[in-house]
Amino acid sequence: MKKYLFSIILLFSAWNCSSFELSDSQKSISPAILEEYITYLASDDLKGRNTPGEYLDTAAVYIAEKFESFGLQKINDSYLQKVELGYISLGTENDFSINKDGKEIEFKLKDDFIPFEVTGNSSAKGNLIFCGYGISAPHLNYDDYAGADVKGKIVLLLRHVPQEKDSGSVFHGRGGYYYSRLSYKVENAFNRGASAVIFINDPLNHLSVRPVGYPWPSLYSLIPNNQLPLTLLTEEDNNIPVIEAGEKFINNVFGSVSNLKELQTKIDSEMKGFSAEYSDITVALRTSTAIIEAPAYNVAAFLEGSDPELKNEVVVIGAHYDHVGIKKGIEPGQDSIANGADDNASGTAGVIAIAKAFSGLENKPKRSILFITFSGEEKGLFGSKYYVDRPLFPLANTVAMLNLDMIGRNDPDSLFIFGHSWSPDLKEITSEENKESGLKLHFANDRYLGGSDHASFIKSGIAALFYHSGLHEDYHMVTDEVQKIDFTKAARISQLVFRTAYRIANESRKYLVKEK
Repeated sequence: MKKYLFSIILLFSAWNCSSFELSDSQKSISPAILEEYITYLASDDLKGRNTPGEYLDTAAVYIAEKFESFGLQKINDSYLQKVELGYISLGTENDFSINKDGKEIEFKLKDDFIPFEVTGNSSAKGNLIFCGYGISAPHLNYDDYAGADVKGKIVLLLRHVPQEKDSGSVFHGRGGYYYSRLSYKVENAFNRGASAVIFINDPLNHLSVRPVGYPWPSLYSLIPNNQLPLTLLTEEDNNIPVIEAGEKFINNVFGSVSNLKELQTKIDSEMKGFSAEYSDITVALRTSTAIIEAPAYNVAAFLEGSDPELKNEVVVIGAHYDHVGIKKGIEPGQDSIANGADDNASGTAGVIAIAKAFSGLENKPKRSILFITFSGEEKGLFGSKYYVDRPLFPLANTVAMLNLDMIGRNDPDSLFIFGHSWSPDLKEITSEENKESGLKLHFANDRYLGGSDHASFIKSGIAALFYHSGLHEDYHMVTDEVQKIDFTKAARISQLVFRTAYRIANESRKYLVKEK
């Protein structure tokens, strides 16, 4: 009996010491330390941390130096992971024609068609299939691909969404924004096997059917060369031709713009989705691009776990440290620097503070932890996309990802959490850990996943949560300044993420990722 009681006392003492140590480390995530980090990252000296660029690189060095000062480990002998980015210019070989009933019809670059910035340096030839707006939303009882086989074919799509201007439509508001995105429509077609995508403007709501595509400097003399689009080079090899076509093409496929308008009216009124294959039309399409390399860097540090087995599993704590840089079109003498204090110096500061707290623990967690700040989030989640494509640790061993993005504004007690619909286990953990924080958690409607770095991980099958204090009028404006940050709130949210990560890092279970 005495031996049993002694064991209980030892167990309680160990737990109590761990609890005290956790509490002390949590206190190091203070409003003052968040203020220090945010003030530097959002200073005018860093010019808004645009991707890519020297000021973003300056921020990367600052973060790396903090990680090093905490005694955290480098990975592959560096705190920097090179993200392969580049600017795209339009190449010289861009050709588009159709064969209709044995007759060859050619289209002229700029006048009749223009490639988009997401186009590939590639060619395609195949039958033409029209798939309405290119939207698959079964939960809204709408699917343009229902019953359609587009594998190896050229997919023709309307831009925007059905019932675009109807406030009562299921596609009005956020849902409409999500489904109208070029990236969504191209990805949806690509995943179904399309070999190329042709867009046309929807004439019911937009008078002009002139091709717009991307305003390439080589096509428009008034467009400066510094307006070239940025791309993630690892995605370029998979890109298919993507163009916008104009009236000449519409007339040859549908007979007239009026006929297309009638078809669009039918689709919008029935709201079921629509597809039709044009067996008498074969498309030949070639687009070409050239690349100017312009890399950026993710900044990463590693804390090895204490358990001989579980240390091979990794918990990722991340935030993007880039912003949008210098705003154009500002009057001389006026502030033009989008400092990005909330977006996302606040989340980056949170990751640094959490890393410091973990490094100070005498009893390290069982699982390993990767602290990472991503570049290029504002340009299309480039840093996190690159990471899941070129992970520093196997994704199979990555058990969870916690993402901090904009954690310093709005109501002092409110916190929005995204990703919970895909990651119910993590939702449960952070809800339990929040009992100490007393924050008002709002588990947001995240059907559309959200445009931050957690999305890259969830798409790769990794459970993830996104901590976010909400949008505000200073979002992406020069007025997103340090003096508007609630440092106490940013610290409370960071403490919650710290406790959530500590809990995850000391468990052995794997976390459910629901498919939606």
